[in-house]
Amino acid sequence: MDVKTAFLHGSIKEEVYMEQPEGFDRKYHVCRLKKALYGLKQAPRAWYERIDSYLMKLGFTRSEADPNLYFKVEDDKPLILVLYVDDLFRTGADPLIHKCKRELASEFEMKDQGLEVWQKPREIFLSQGKYVVKILERFDMMDCKPVTTSRILTFRSYMVVMSDQTWEMPLSFKNSFALMFLVNLRLNICFAVSTVSSYLVEPHFINARNLLRCLQDTISHGLRYIAGDVRLLEYINVDWAGSVVDRKSTSGCFTLGSASISWMSRKQKSVALSTAEAECIVASMTSCEAVWLRKLFSELFGFTLDTTVILYNNQRWDLIIEESRIHRLLQQIDIIWGMVS
Repeated sequence: MDVKTAFLHGSIKEEVYMEQPEGFDRKYHVCRLKKALYGLKQAPRAWYERIDSYLMKLGFTRSEADPNLYFKVEDDKPLILVLYVDDLFRTGADPLIHKCKRELASEFEMKDQGLEVWQKPREIFLSQGKYVVKILERFDMMDCKPVTTSRILTFRSYMVVMSDQTWEMPLSFKNSFALMFLVNLRLNICFAVSTVSSYLVEPHFINARNLLRCLQDTISHGLRYIAGDVRLLEYINVDWAGSVVDRKSTSGCFTLGSASISWMSRKQKSVALSTAEAECIVASMTSCEAVWLRKLFSELFGFTLDTTVILYNNQRWDLIIEESRIHRLLQQIDIIWGMVS
């Protein structure tokens, strides 16, 4: 569920004044704000305090592992709620979900998101097929030729395409925010959406078009979760110095049970000077993610997961160890590798 005009619900504690809106002609007067407005630095915090106090009033307990996760148990039935800015995701027993929806709708104006859930005995399937169709129709790509992968052009290839003066870019592609919501269930387009969203002023039309063609081929795809043994595995990879702007590496992290539950595609904060260093950095990042997930599982379900296995390409480190000599990268092992182990 999405809360409409979420930041306007927050109350501010500081004295904040603003100029009179257009249409008011009382000279030498200003307005003192009683509620938060979009653009105020205090607005996100004020909204969080507002929704946090209301959820606690409804009987939810805030998680110690993640302050944006709330849970409660009624009649031995659990209800879990995740808050992401103005989006609320709920899971649990159906009666509690409907009750929570009514209580939230009585306090805030809300609308449902485009998330589809199919439940079977010991199985849950999540999809965004209707939302994908809506996006394809919006960009006039419903009848396009589908492709199996969302390939991304390199910077040089893209500049060759953009140099063609006869090529025109539709104005509708200047809004790439519609694609960001798809990353919630489609980990295969994380990098593509990240690349397209990095150029909002002059978006990568060719990359965006290829991405939509990939969505056309995977409308019915989703995530299927099957009940069984829960084992936490992490598969990681890194694109060393893949960004031509700042030469930072892009890290990929996928944590799997019966299906994916956590993934990312983002640039590292520092510039790695070798593939070995980039791999060591991403291994440290995924280790932090694993610690957080294990703590979260323990708090919500009361059991400890088995040993988490991290799978990644570390051939370069094996060669460094086999060489049996001092290497400049070994200076980082005590810090970074200490986190991994």
